[in-house]
Amino acid sequence: MSVLLEFAMFPTDKGESVSKYVSRIIEEIRDSGFDYRLTPMGTVVETDSFVEATAVMNRCYDALADDCTRVYCSAKFDVRKAKSGRMSKKIESIENHIGNVNK
Repeated sequence: MSVLLEFAMFPTDKGESVSKYVSRIIEEIRDSGFDYRLTPMGTVVETDSFVEATAVMNRCYDALADDCTRVYCSAKFDVRKAKSGRMSKKIESIENHIGNVNK
């Protein structure tokens, strides 16, 4: 099974720039051992189960909970059975199609 989780999480009570807080979240994701991609608007994580994906989000929230009184989070899930490594494969597939269009 492959679960792709795309989410953004940040405190809303810490001013205009929150990169200091978002870096805590990225450290939690990195330490989880799951494959991930940081983007300017959020992060994509690939896990083997829905439970693992939500556990990653919980750890990220916990990294902010002590000193943030308001935390925003949006999340999307793509769950597919009998597949793995989809984060890389999906991008490769698109790039292959783009390559074929330009030929």
